Amino acid sequence: MKSAANFGFGTQIRKSPYFDATVRWGATGFSVYNHMYIPRDFGSPEQNFWNLVNDAILCDVAVERQVEITGPDAAQFVQTLTSRDLSKMAVGQCKYILISNAEGGILNDPILLRLAENHFWISLADSDILLWAQGVAVHAGMNVSIREPDVSPLQLQGPKSGEVMRALFGDSIMDLKYYWLRQVELDGIPLIVSRTGWSSELGYELYLQDSSRGDDLWEKIMAVGGPIGLKPGHTSSIRRIEGGMLSYHADADINTNPFELGLDRLVNLEIEAEFIGKAALRKIKEQGVSRKQVGLVIEGEALSGPNTSFWPVTKDGAVIGKVTSAIYSPRLKQNIALAMVSVEHTALGQTVEVVSNTGTRQATIVERPFFDPQKKIASS
Repeated sequence: MKSAANFGFGTQIRKSPYFDATVRWGATGFSVYNHMYIPRDFGSPEQNFWNLVNDAILCDVAVERQVEITGPDAAQFVQTLTSRDLSKMAVGQCKYILISNAEGGILNDPILLRLAENHFWISLADSDILLWAQGVAVHAGMNVSIREPDVSPLQLQGPKSGEVMRALFGDSIMDLKYYWLRQVELDGIPLIVSRTGWSSELGYELYLQDSSRGDDLWEKIMAVGGPIGLKPGHTSSIRRIEGGMLSYHADADINTNPFELGLDRLVNLEIEAEFIGKAALRKIKEQGVSRKQVGLVIEGEALSGPNTSFWPVTKDGAVIGKVTSAIYSPRLKQNIALAMVSVEHTALGQTVEVVSNTGTRQATIVERPFFDPQKKIASS
């Protein structure tokens, strides 16, 4: 039995409501995300991947902090923050959005949840969007309230996640559609559940609305899910890179714009709303971009783990870009990577070199995502 004392944690970084439970269930390593500890190691990352794609895993992602926006002008204000057209977003729906600054740089790529007509949550990747939103509101002239609520998500992901959800909540939960949410209770524990997740697999997120019940919730889910094949786990770098899912600060940052990532569908320049960055994004679209994200298959022996620095991508000795995320996929039996390279070197099939931590390797530019490009697994 492990205890928190083994890790030498301090008080300056917050712990999640599931922290003690994850230590009991075998978490052996943590990192910091949104000023909180997140479990990153339950043993073999490859076994965690197979648990995810064959069965189901439960992940503590309380670090996905929520920015809650309420008030009479909530919908108008949220549209000010994002380039995606929200005019047809229904109550109970979720959307993947981009939040950009005045120069069109991406500040975050969160999930937006609409809980009521004038009640939204922005479920964050690693960023201080709470402060950004509060700052924007100061001179926006809109009647809104912006705060961080007592909400802590878990991710239940994998092909058996639906069976676990049925065992927890009954048959009615099975008609919850992809990117929709529902308010539920589990033995008096207040939750919002959504058909979303950072895995490219069938999955759900369970948003706990009472942090004092974190330990109870974790244990109840594991007790019900264990006989079905559920394992404790952590978000899988292997699976998310296979699925071409972005990791903010790695694959995108304040100096990255949506067009470089091929996310044009999330930028609607025709809407009436003057969202932040609209003029800059229009100019970028008109002028074109100088670099784009590509997929790479990197030759050589299997990578021992994900890259921990940006690896230069070169062509004929000249640097043309960088690898942002790289991993060995045991399913594809290939080293795969996401990279940002100069537009003149983005043709599929082109060969380049990657200066990795183990030396220079040949690589080929390929389509991404690398697996299930239509997201049929997650959405079906």
